Amino acid sequence: MTHPHQRLLIIDFGSQVTQLIARRLRELNVYCEIHPFNRVDQAFLTEFAPQAVILSGGPASVYAEGAPMPPAGVFDLGVPILGICYGQQVMMHCLGGKVEGGHGTAEFGRAFVTPAGGDLPLLEGWFQAGNEQVWMSHGDHVSKLAAGFEVYGTSPNAPFAITADQARRFFAVQFHPEVHHTPKGAKLYENFVRLAGFTGDWTMAGYREQAIAAIREQVGDKQVICALSGGVDSSVTAILIHEAIGPQLTCVFVDHGLLRKNEAEQVVAMFRDNYNLNLIHANESDLFLGALEGVSDPEIKRKTIGRLFIDVFQKYANEIEGAEFLAQGTLYPDVIESVSFSGGPSVTIKSHHNVGGLPEKMGLKLVEPLRELFKDEVRALGRELGLPASFIGRHPFPGPGLAIRCPGEITREKLAILQEADAVYIDQIRKHGLYDEIWQAFAAILPMKTVGVMGDGRTYDYAVALRAVTSVDGMTADVYPFSHEFMGETMTRIINEVKGVNRVFYDLTSKPPGTIELE
Repeated sequence: MTHPHQRLLIIDFGSQVTQLIARRLRELNVYCEIHPFNRVDQAFLTEFAPQAVILSGGPASVYAEGAPMPPAGVFDLGVPILGICYGQQVMMHCLGGKVEGGHGTAEFGRAFVTPAGGDLPLLEGWFQAGNEQVWMSHGDHVSKLAAGFEVYGTSPNAPFAITADQARRFFAVQFHPEVHHTPKGAKLYENFVRLAGFTGDWTMAGYREQAIAAIREQVGDKQVICALSGGVDSSVTAILIHEAIGPQLTCVFVDHGLLRKNEAEQVVAMFRDNYNLNLIHANESDLFLGALEGVSDPEIKRKTIGRLFIDVFQKYANEIEGAEFLAQGTLYPDVIESVSFSGGPSVTIKSHHNVGGLPEKMGLKLVEPLRELFKDEVRALGRELGLPASFIGRHPFPGPGLAIRCPGEITREKLAILQEADAVYIDQIRKHGLYDEIWQAFAAILPMKTVGVMGDGRTYDYAVALRAVTSVDGMTADVYPFSHEFMGETMTRIINEVKGVNRVFYDLTSKPPGTIELE
């Protein structure tokens, strides 16, 4: 997509938090792109024509053999440059300063920077109450500044924590302003983009217009098919493309019978009634549940559902005459993560989207109107398109649906119990006004029955587990701290209202990466 926007280039040297830099800048309505150092040569710089450059952090040492380096021409662009951590060290190294290894000056974690005199526009709003907390992560350190640079901040183990050559508008910091643990980091980025002359012209209203024009140009008068799940990404993709080409879009909603209570009806009603969209409701629950009968291995469940999804989608898509394009809700993090950092050829976009390897199989070309956006920007675009808040703010829901919240064999009886329990739990969360504070909440039915006493009789019914977590990006999660009153009320409601459940547990564990789901 060609850009009418002011553009900032982030040269990535492999830091784990480079994406956070981009998110901070996008929050300031500044359009930026992340590109690995080994993809940025002089020709790229000329074509991209950045208005400013940020050199990211990274794990390497500048004096190691084969250390990643920016193109020499980056310092001759005449635009402001901000070096962060390794970015600071590589800037000094390239411009005639000196970088040394540890010797007791390594610094990891929270540190405090003290002002070192002099007025620096980059630091407006900093040091008003003395020192500033920052987040350090460096083994090496700058031992000699390049010519033209002065010190504006120091920390116990980083004598050159903040440096700048104001004449050339080169700035360098040894810490990470993009992370939450540098409380005034966002202000530093705000100052940097302001002094670089950015006017904040990157908005979702502007993106909407630009994306619609690009979709029309790409598709022409051809037909587009879209796999619609009812999740945020696929919903925003569908509405945006529908706004661009109207009846040339057909959405296929594959109903595998593993959705939450009334979910299929809600998705179909919203898209058919409110948007007058061409929508095929592929109700194939018998096919999926039949194939899952007797299967308890979670990986076999996932693969079975994935394979059938592609078969079903292909069956319905083949009935759409003249379809040449397949719409996918690919996001910018998917694009970044699929680019090889080692210098090899770029690998394909991760195939974890609903439609797997369909484009190649069906000879379709891809339409990916969200591939430049982060998740929070997709939500903002959804608001811009008028999608209801209930859809935009939905908790993430896995592609295999309730199959992975039903450990052991899946039966219709267990699914019905799980749908009812989950509905009561979510209803409670909404009633108490907690839904938007929680990243994901769900019930799971455990593969066991327990003896309980209810009233005057003994019962032998299923146990249900409840989970609720907070998260920023889904990579890690913390347990949501419900009150005892809330949990007591919720558990009582589930046991009273859901036939087949006589015990409810609450999962109190935090989750490291990759283990938010149950199976």
